[in-house]
Amino acid sequence: MRIQARLSRQAQLLQTIPGVGPVTASAVAATIGSGRQFKSGREFAAWLGLTPRNHSSGGKERLGKITKMGDRYLRQLIVVGMTSRVRQVANHPDRADPWLTKLLQRKPARLATVAMANNEPSCAIGASTMASARIMWAVLTRDEPYKTHAV
Repeated sequence: MRIQARLSRQAQLLQTIPGVGPVTASAVAATIGSGRQFKSGREFAAWLGLTPRNHSSGGKERLGKITKMGDRYLRQLIVVGMTSRVRQVANHPDRADPWLTKLLQRKPARLATVAMANNEPSCAIGASTMASARIMWAVLTRDEPYKTHAV
């Protein structure tokens, strides 16, 4: 996998995202290629099964647990990558992203991990600094490396 990640331009681009290593990058690149078959990053996240189930009715929005439909292996790899980011906050709070620190103060660690993997806007504030399925889609479709934006 590591050799394949070095040879693939798409895998190299994906590895510029924090929390995405060679195994995740090569698996995503091999599975979805350029990502152009998805209309948006949200559609890619839904395909992975990272979006919450919708139980809305009568104008009241009620979102449930993630659907877990789609590619189980890729979803697990992405969630594991985000779990490592959550652990970094505990081990090195001085280097932690302020967005992630605030999210962990409001939400349990496991829920924050999945929210980061999907980059769920209802749980996030400064989403541009976090790795997620939506950012992976953007990196692949634009064919540009990930760049952090100052908030």
